[in-house]
Amino acid sequence: MSGSTLRSGEVADAAGVTLQTLRYYERRGLLAEPDRSPGGHRLYREDAVTTLRVIKAAQRLGFTLAEVAELLEAGRHRHGRPVAGLQERAAVKLAEVDARIADLTTIRTALTAAVDAGCDDLTVCVSSARCPIPFADLAGESRHADPCC
Repeated sequence: MSGSTLRSGEVADAAGVTLQTLRYYERRGLLAEPDRSPGGHRLYREDAVTTLRVIKAAQRLGFTLAEVAELLEAGRHRHGRPVAGLQERAAVKLAEVDARIADLTTIRTALTAAVDAGCDDLTVCVSSARCPIPFADLAGESRHADPCC
């Protein structure tokens, strides 16, 4: 990766994304529109690789592309100052992750109970009062006293 500009394929390879992803992020405004060579090839500055890596890292942390765009825009206008709102946005995202973990823990507990109970027929099990899967409760149905497993 030498020189001051890189072509599309070089940027995509260096950042670990596809050309389609690179162009999509460009269309969404996440990447600045590149200069063009006399032959019409896109020529990106080397910092485009860093920007792409930041976008992908933020996505892995659970930020949506719209949220990433807001963070990038705030960063472009900070002029050496810390990005306002990053701490708050990270705290909100952390709360969302904690809520998802709690939901997944509840799901795991119900599935473990179903496996431990030996339920094989969902239709029969759900209609039983002993069914560990809360589908009937969620659907607002009443359960019968039939054993499920």
